[in-house]
Amino acid sequence: MNRRASPSSVWSSRRVLAALAVGLAALLLAGCAGDPNLSAPGVTLTVDPAAGPQEVTSGVQLLVLMTALSLAPAVLVMATSFTRIVIVLSMLRSALGTPAIPPNQVLIGLSLLLSFFIMTPVYQQIDETAIQPYLDAQIDQKTALDTAVKPIREFMFKQTREKDIQLFLELGKIARPNTIDDIPTVALFPAFVISELRTAFTMGFIIYIPFLVIDLVVSSILLSMGMMMLPPSLVSLPFKLLLFVMVDGWYLLTRSLALSFMGGS
Repeated sequence: MNRRASPSSVWSSRRVLAALAVGLAALLLAGCAGDPNLSAPGVTLTVDPAAGPQEVTSGVQLLVLMTALSLAPAVLVMATSFTRIVIVLSMLRSALGTPAIPPNQVLIGLSLLLSFFIMTPVYQQIDETAIQPYLDAQIDQKTALDTAVKPIREFMFKQTREKDIQLFLELGKIARPNTIDDIPTVALFPAFVISELRTAFTMGFIIYIPFLVIDLVVSSILLSMGMMMLPPSLVSLPFKLLLFVMVDGWYLLTRSLALSFMGGS
């Protein structure tokens, strides 16, 4: 008969494994300190000291680059048109009363495609003014970064309310800027995000109205007929889908989202 291990024995085994892992880590660190070349069957580890300050600087730059790449998805989501698009599409799905159709993968994929399409002029400007000159060794790295930020800032300024920018300037105790170039990105970025949220919820509210009317009409008809046990959403769903298809909803929604960015705020 199999016996169930007692909690004390399980805890002891975990402590042994933890101690073994710590010991192996300490052994590895000690080996690195004593012998810079460690070898195992099929594996060789070499730790060489830096030959000069320039190598240390290159290592720090590589670390900063890896950190920036890890934050790239968050920047892609928050600093582009993706936030507004995905919220509007999600609210459309809720208004239709189909919580799983279209699936999340389809909504996110469509949001990414529309974001790439809308942001293409910005990316082209960055490529022409920053990336290509840097690759041709016409400008240095710092100049390339400063130049690449400008098109993104221009895009953010077009979609951000002055009220939101003023809010973060006051919260950050930043002096009142004379021009938009004096507004720091650290204040512009969160102002852009909350402006996008406000715009997305406004568009979602407008989308909800016709479908809400259908739900109210269907509920009133069912109540007048005494069919109180029949869920109104079950009856209204076909009518909402029919209305969305008849007015060519995907075309109108995509056109409205694209024009909301291309036509300015």
